[in-house]
Amino acid sequence: MQEFLASFANLESLARIYPLLLQGLQITLLLSLVTVPLAIALGLMIAVLYSFHVRFLNPLLIVYVDAFRAFPVLVLLVLIFYGLPFLGINLAAFPAAVLGIALNNSGYYGEIFRAGIETVPRGQREAARSTGLTAWQTAFSVVLPQAVHNVLAPLAGNTLELIKTTSIATVVALPELLRSARVAQESTYNPTPLTAAALIYFVLLWPLTRLVARLERKMVARQ
Repeated sequence: MQEFLASFANLESLARIYPLLLQGLQITLLLSLVTVPLAIALGLMIAVLYSFHVRFLNPLLIVYVDAFRAFPVLVLLVLIFYGLPFLGINLAAFPAAVLGIALNNSGYYGEIFRAGIETVPRGQREAARSTGLTAWQTAFSVVLPQAVHNVLAPLAGNTLELIKTTSIATVVALPELLRSARVAQESTYNPTPLTAAALIYFVLLWPLTRLVARLERKMVARQ
């Protein structure tokens, strides 16, 4: 037991490197706060545009969603950070991570919002249009509030996965929580920083995990 604590819960090592972990946590939180709204906005725009059933536009939206859902986010991030410079586009690590993660998750959010929109009876849209509302007003005032309510659990679940996905930003040397823990491990020759990072992720994500479970139970109860 003492050997285990010395290796994975070494308080002396933790006292030396906790500022580095706090710095990594700040980057992780900032990355999440920027990426989640951006990915949601892109996904929402895709779903709304798809709901208008424009003949030439829908195939393009389907290709967009399928491409970014099928493309590994790790590979996408590497291509953005290391590949775009060959085209004359140089992005720093943070915006590259935001772009890669947001594009990947916008496809998932788009599908979730689209599924929610399809649960709203068509008659409600027709009734809203008959009152003089435009197509955009109907979409945002009548359809979307109901659609979002119907898919709250998948939205929360995808947001949880997105926050966990931010850890891949380590491949572009962004000093988020996981990379900071690995750097701290190399400097202390002790895995305690990784244990601390795991506990921080747990504390950060556990409330959201419980929220997802609660929303899923409510969805099952409504069925």
